[in-house]
Amino acid sequence: MPTTQDLTARATILIEAPRAEVWEALVSPDAIKQYMFGADVQTDWKEGSPITWSGEWQGKKFEDKGKLLQVKHERRLQYSHFSPLSGKSDTPENYHTVTTELAEIDGKTRVTLGQDNTLTEEARKHSEQNWNAMLQGLKKYVEGSGKK
Repeated sequence: MPTTQDLTARATILIEAPRAEVWEALVSPDAIKQYMFGADVQTDWKEGSPITWSGEWQGKKFEDKGKLLQVKHERRLQYSHFSPLSGKSDTPENYHTVTTELAEIDGKTRVTLGQDNTLTEEARKHSEQNWNAMLQGLKKYVEGSGKK
């Protein structure tokens, strides 16, 4: 039986835009609201700072929270994440670490995302579906059809 460390949800996408544009969309609350399921994000984008996401998901209001662990301009964004909608207690073992890495390749940007601490294979697959949907939204936003 795999341990929770083996159950990392992963998603990757190639976006037809320079890394700077993709990074801007990752740290802009207005952009995030467009591609991350309508979530309102609050943070100052500094390592060690709190981050919250709030909104409504599948008819339920939510306010997820975490802490910014790494902010490496245009390269890496890593944060902890906890959702009360999980039904679990707000304790360290119930937080995920989400890591988003950007690599520029010939003017395009490969976005690689990982979320650790998924407890079951079913949970890992569910998280991958959500992250792939979010990355598709990010791609659409950055490539132009989501921008105002």
